[in-house]
Amino acid sequence: MKRIFGLIIFIVTVFPGNAQQDPQFSQSMYNIMMFNPGYVGSKNAICATAVNRQQWVGFEGAPVSSLFTVNSPFRLFGADHGAGLHILNDEAGFETNLSINASYAFRMNLGNGKLGIGFGLGVINSSLDADWFVPAGEDFTTPSADPSIPAGNETVLTVDFSGGLFYYDGDLYVGISSTHINEPAVEYTQSARPFRSRHYYLTAGYRLPMKNPSVSALPAVLLQTDGAIAQLNIGAIIDYNSRLWGGLFYRHGAAIVGIAGVELFNGINIGYSYDFSTTAIMRHNKGSHEFMLRYCFDLDMDRTPQRYRSIRIL
Repeated sequence: MKRIFGLIIFIVTVFPGNAQQDPQFSQSMYNIMMFNPGYVGSKNAICATAVNRQQWVGFEGAPVSSLFTVNSPFRLFGADHGAGLHILNDEAGFETNLSINASYAFRMNLGNGKLGIGFGLGVINSSLDADWFVPAGEDFTTPSADPSIPAGNETVLTVDFSGGLFYYDGDLYVGISSTHINEPAVEYTQSARPFRSRHYYLTAGYRLPMKNPSVSALPAVLLQTDGAIAQLNIGAIIDYNSRLWGGLFYRHGAAIVGIAGVELFNGINIGYSYDFSTTAIMRHNKGSHEFMLRYCFDLDMDRTPQRYRSIRIL
């Protein structure tokens, strides 16, 4: 219980400080639209993805995140566009955040590919369960003695904005984006005014052909920061005929991640990742598990021809 109390104090008092607040997903190549609205419509298909992440299994009060996304391209007035929706539920200790975000991207030809210029608008419902457990002793502060600690359950609804650019040409993808552009305030009490820090993302990947035409390597990198703390994810996936894949990633200062997946049927993919912690917290948990289910339905659109291949990087 002391671990939970410590996590609560972290959320309530450090929330406005220097910690990244967006949930972490290891299979980020399947949920790029969560942090970059410029991605939507980048594949000539309607794609729906569901991801569940259980972080630090065995650690009481550890984060549990569930994500659902759907996006599609469309044509309007002779131009290419994309639209998408994502729903994210993130629980950590006594705080739960439910966000619903709609994304739009205008897609324009650039070189051999297309550039998506995207914007996102959503709402975040933040709730705090004040079923506090405060250890006895003079070193601990009770809720009644600290006005910054809510005495009862609290709920706050905020508006959230995001924006991003995403380029894809069939082999190469590059994206840059920002979430929580407006840095919405989350006021659980009048004496504390925590906010969601603006986050920045840079993502890139490239398909490397191998001697066997059925096999390709997909190195990828994701850099995210809130302006105070930066986190780098780097690694590669080996893909076989766009039907079977596996790889390793390294999250700097945090974990080594193994990823595997398979296409069960035409357009239906499942994936799994396991995070092995490389920090001191490894002694207190059994790793992190992440499950992914995705279905893509190809569209027959009159678009500029592009070399869309595997969805492994989309």
